[in-house]
Amino acid sequence: MAVSVKICGLTEVAGLAAAIDAGARYLGFVFFPKSPRHVAAAQAAGLAAQVPLGLAKVGLFVDPDDAQLDQVLAEVPLDLIQLHGAETPARVAQVKALTGLPVMKAVGVAGPADLDRLWDYGLAADMLLIDAKPPAGAALPGGNGLAFDWRLLAGRQILKPWLLAGGLTPENVHEAIRLTRAPGVDVSSGVESAPGIKDPDRIRRFIARATAPIL
Repeated sequence: MAVSVKICGLTEVAGLAAAIDAGARYLGFVFFPKSPRHVAAAQAAGLAAQVPLGLAKVGLFVDPDDAQLDQVLAEVPLDLIQLHGAETPARVAQVKALTGLPVMKAVGVAGPADLDRLWDYGLAADMLLIDAKPPAGAALPGGNGLAFDWRLLAGRQILKPWLLAGGLTPENVHEAIRLTRAPGVDVSSGVESAPGIKDPDRIRRFIARATAPIL
């Protein structure tokens, strides 16, 4: 099983270059002002220009209105939209129609009851990102470094291609993939030296462990 890796929250050239060189398939830019990983459209455009063909440039948005999507896409040639807020399946479909791009919807999981939403969002989205549900009152919908019980996903059939996220690090990603058989993984805070600053060595180690054979 070839596992694909998404490095999210890229803000500077060193982290981007490390992710590309180590074999990341998806490169994520955060357009959410409350996040320490937020990038302005012009900054993201400069980084996106350095991404080779064949790798996916992903824009993370949290409950964006049409105007924000239009403004970012006018400057940044994204390949995939990631919705990480409280968007409904209907809004996912609207964003696909508005942008003409595939959409990945993040679904927060804390317990078994949350898994039911994977079906509804799977009908609307092109991909799913299964993340740890943020704690009540959290300022960020993701990137909190939290994990959920990965055993909840063991043996479960997911309707669309999906990535596992939430609390992943170079130290635990191999075990997370072994337990869930995730076809892909997403990491942000787990490969940082400080909020918003990626650590090239941790990126390299994360991707090496994520893509190592499952015995």
